[in-house]
Amino acid sequence: MRHSTKESGEPAPRGPGGGKGVTGDKEPLDGPTTETTGSEQVSTKLRRVAELARQRPDLVLTTLAHHMDIALLREAYRRTQKSKAPGVDGVTARDYEQDLEGNLADLHERAKSGRYRAPPVRRVHIPKGKGGTRPIGVPTLEDKVLQRAVTQVMEAVYEQDFLDCSHGFRPGRSPHTALESLWKHAMSMGGGWLLEVDIQGFFDNLEPTHLRAILDQRVRDGVFRRLIDKWLKAGVQEDGALHRSRKGTPQGGVISPLLANIYLHAVLDRWFVEEVKPRLAGRAELVRYADDFVILFAVEADARAMSSILAQRLGRFGLTLHPDKTRLVRFQPPEDGAAGSGTFDFLGFTHHWSRSRRGRWTVQRRTTRHVVTRTLTGLRDWCRRNRHDKVRVQYSTLCSKLRGHYLYFGVTGNSAALRRVWYEARRIWHRWLSRRSRAAYMSWARFEQLLRAYPLPPPRLTRSVYAASPCR
Repeated sequence: MRHSTKESGEPAPRGPGGGKGVTGDKEPLDGPTTETTGSEQVSTKLRRVAELARQRPDLVLTTLAHHMDIALLREAYRRTQKSKAPGVDGVTARDYEQDLEGNLADLHERAKSGRYRAPPVRRVHIPKGKGGTRPIGVPTLEDKVLQRAVTQVMEAVYEQDFLDCSHGFRPGRSPHTALESLWKHAMSMGGGWLLEVDIQGFFDNLEPTHLRAILDQRVRDGVFRRLIDKWLKAGVQEDGALHRSRKGTPQGGVISPLLANIYLHAVLDRWFVEEVKPRLAGRAELVRYADDFVILFAVEADARAMSSILAQRLGRFGLTLHPDKTRLVRFQPPEDGAAGSGTFDFLGFTHHWSRSRRGRWTVQRRTTRHVVTRTLTGLRDWCRRNRHDKVRVQYSTLCSKLRGHYLYFGVTGNSAALRRVWYEARRIWHRWLSRRSRAAYMSWARFEQLLRAYPLPPPRLTRSVYAASPCR
């Protein structure tokens, strides 16, 4: 990999993420390659970046931008969703594809020369699970392409650094890998004391100054760092007005999840694994998905000590714990005849202890109440708006919605919640088919006849944890 000749070669100052400033040689990444076209060429380059980062975890990379060529931008465009709403410029994928190669070449030149101007993101609000709304940024198509290209290169570096406790927005990881990891830890530890954490407005309060210090420990490429600064300062456009903030990163940006992971990797993950765990009296496990995380402790004293110092640690980096949503829960199998232990919510599931069919205590998961309510409200609103569509068109969409729900929430022990959604979906569909007009009332008997021709898919479990249970 090429490294800037302007660097003095002195060690980089230590920051929240640790690491030493060193220089590398050119050969490992710039040698000859047999791949010459398309995705294979991009994949080969990124593998070489990843290999160097894995072999030299303290290496500070000062030149990465030469890997962001037209081929990488073309691959980034291929991976960008084309059906999403346009950004502030109103340019759609169809417009951009009129001269795709010319547009990508111009984007490449502007990004490398520093002439690229990051447009503000268009802010919209979507409902949150427990009321209120969540702000989401909608970047322009071209901005998403460039962000994805930068993300692919930086991801190749940081994937070698990230720890196993991190699951959010990473290749090969998902909410289900986080849930399975938490389940295995809880089962192998026999429960314990769980610290349920909620960071208040994480994406809005991420401190750019601390982020730059953390990035300094690994990536100092001038082109990439200049682009990241522009994205952090781009601001948001809402109701025609432009708003700029000195901190935060807009949710919805392609690079935002990676920046969030980099930030919390240094602020939380490494600190917990390298500094906190060695000082604890018992076992403790952290499971994090983006800015949502829980920590399970075997010893109550460790859990209480952590709950007091965690706020101080995050406060040093501009983050605040939500006072009402951060709590310590006794999460252990209840004694026979005693009251059950506490429950907690994580990634859309309520976790609790229950007896298995063999009579053993096991961690069970059910869809949280507010998620069920939100799902049924969404089905009700959709059926109301589309009640005049043809039945087969409604049927196709409803099947897709239900299968998507089963795909995520179809875990072992959650059959009752799935059955409720299926049962209520049938009632909702019947209600709005009966309200297509005054003369369109449909009795339940007639609706059951229709269901024989258009049966809504019944609940289906798609994921089982017991095959990998550490207790069996």
